[in-house]
Amino acid sequence: MNTDNTGQTGNAGDTEHTESRDELLAEAVALRTRGEAEQARERLVALAGRYPGDAAIAYQTAWTHDALGLEAEAVAYYETALAGADLPDADRRGALVGLGSTFRILGRYEQAVVTLRGGLAEFPDDGALRTFLAMALFNTGQHDEAMRILLELLASTSEDPGVLAYRSAISHYAKDLREVVQGP
Repeated sequence: MNTDNTGQTGNAGDTEHTESRDELLAEAVALRTRGEAEQARERLVALAGRYPGDAAIAYQTAWTHDALGLEAEAVAYYETALAGADLPDADRRGALVGLGSTFRILGRYEQAVVTLRGGLAEFPDDGALRTFLAMALFNTGQHDEAMRILLELLASTSEDPGVLAYRSAISHYAKDLREVVQGP
């Protein structure tokens, strides 16, 4: 008997006992979900090596690296995920947010802005993309646009009674915070 890299045991040459790609991916994601991110990372890196260019595996690998604070290592996996044509929309959104926010935390602010703007071109109503874009714009000195984005998001999504009472005013002022009305 031998043990292959999936932990399965079987006779040499018996390939029917190995787990499928989907099963291996699901197990790794379950590990991360249970808080066993380092074990998940090890499995995902091995899977990514075994299935290079697989967008779903790359996305989960990037996400796990981010969860461990390994942002620099996550970038290439995010880029691989986004290059794939078969990534479901929800995962594509997550990869765009992940890559944009990772670029921002790494100090690669312009790349963050480009990535997050691209994400908003695909998913214009995504609040996470707008929020991280506002942060990246702040980092690039584009404070007016950053504040406008956050105020518009607040006005359109908040259920806070005070915000609801002033929703139209907040939306109006978001367009130009420097506007001044001259009195008599």
